[in-house]
Amino acid sequence: MSFFQNLYDAHLTISGHVITWREIVGNLFGLASALGGMRRKVWAWPIGIVGNALLFTVFFAVGFTGHGGQVLFGQAGRQVFFILTSVYGWWAWRQTKRTRRQDAPAVDPRWATAGERAAYVGVWLVGLVVCWWLFKLIGAGFPAPWYYYWCDAWIFIGSMMATFAMARGWNDFWLMWLAVDLVGVPELIKFQYYPSAVLYAVYAAFVIWGFFVWLNVSRRDALVLEPTGSV
Repeated sequence: MSFFQNLYDAHLTISGHVITWREIVGNLFGLASALGGMRRKVWAWPIGIVGNALLFTVFFAVGFTGHGGQVLFGQAGRQVFFILTSVYGWWAWRQTKRTRRQDAPAVDPRWATAGERAAYVGVWLVGLVVCWWLFKLIGAGFPAPWYYYWCDAWIFIGSMMATFAMARGWNDFWLMWLAVDLVGVPELIKFQYYPSAVLYAVYAAFVIWGFFVWLNVSRRDALVLEPTGSV
């Protein structure tokens, strides 16, 4: 038990701040998953699930690790829903992959239709209010500033929508992630989760790159499918 406890609590101390290796490794798995997602590889999903499981222990079980920060229920809870949504994405991409060549990507990126976009924007807004109310009802376990619950709700529901949109192969998911990172990075810095904050900042730059990669692919595919007309 001592061995596993030591492994669980393994950490670095930088400028007086305790940073667990679980937080560092979990975020590295997340970055690897994002790279696989950009390349439209099925393995991106199980890699991401491992990272989510590690980060859940960081954000929720912080009281048992001596991290010294605050429990972030929204950040912890979204790891659970990441795993659930990732299971769907893994299944969806595997189903598509079975109908393609061995070396073909798992999904063809496209923009969400007007109807799909209206639906996810509506779900995001309703989910934002519901999650704000729920998180406020549960409480933070510390004197949280007024904006804390809105930020956590935004990150929580936005992450769910982005993961679902990735599973569907929508270009929109990159922009959703950017919207999440714009709130998530400052929150993580505020509550001293510095490795996660740094990795999320790297994600933001990576998201912009990934967006243009998928956008170029979708434009190329659209040109291939565009009718040439009669001679």
